[in-house]
Amino acid sequence: MERITYSIVIPAYNESQRIVESLDKILAYIADQRWDAEIIIVNDGSRDNTADIIRRYMRDYPNVRLLENPGNRGKGYSVRHGMMEAKGDIMLLTDADLSAPIYEAPKLFDALSQGADIAIGSRWKDRRSQTVRQPVYRQITGRIFNALLRTILGLPLKDTQCGFKAFTRRAAESVFPPQIVERWGYDAEILFLGKKFKFKIAEVPVEWANDLRSKINPIRDGFSIVWDMVRVRTYSLTGKYDHLEPAKVAPATTHSR
Repeated sequence: MERITYSIVIPAYNESQRIVESLDKILAYIADQRWDAEIIIVNDGSRDNTADIIRRYMRDYPNVRLLENPGNRGKGYSVRHGMMEAKGDIMLLTDADLSAPIYEAPKLFDALSQGADIAIGSRWKDRRSQTVRQPVYRQITGRIFNALLRTILGLPLKDTQCGFKAFTRRAAESVFPPQIVERWGYDAEILFLGKKFKFKIAEVPVEWANDLRSKINPIRDGFSIVWDMVRVRTYSLTGKYDHLEPAKVAPATTHSR
């Protein structure tokens, strides 16, 4: 497989109203930065014309790729699908709404260049970075979720759910193949696996703006995320992850940023 520098993975479900603006911003930015990069949009069984929009971009931009899930499988499945197909030495996950702007990506890449294996964007490491804050009820449920995360999985992180994360190829090829959780709780599982593999995880404050069109329901999906955390802990206690070892990956090609 031909290797490139960056893969940008975007899970998408019914994103026809947001994906055009986001893709235009990403394409303009990577052109300005002269990145050797591909953009992978993973269509999670959208019922609107998201896939048709991506195909139109593919005609003009050979670095844009569309992956189709077998129906609506969930965000976790979509992220795993995109990461498993990515060709980059560094893989960036970003949400379709670009709540964390693409120009914040170098902050995560810098953390990787300084020795981290996984760099996660954080809305709570420095609250001043939030340009548009979540409603109070979302902030409260987020803090409750984080406390449960620390208790159940022992992850000492302030913000695991921010959809802006970067991985070295070795980290991605280690944590995504054994991923079991397919929906909202996948973040907790891949970070738990990262901790199991003794990868260095850096939490990086990034500019972030809440999008009121967010598809996650803090009550319904919050319970689902907590249940997924319990599942991950159960999998760990019953030995489902015991046989896993970090991936062995060929050295990255030398690139200039």
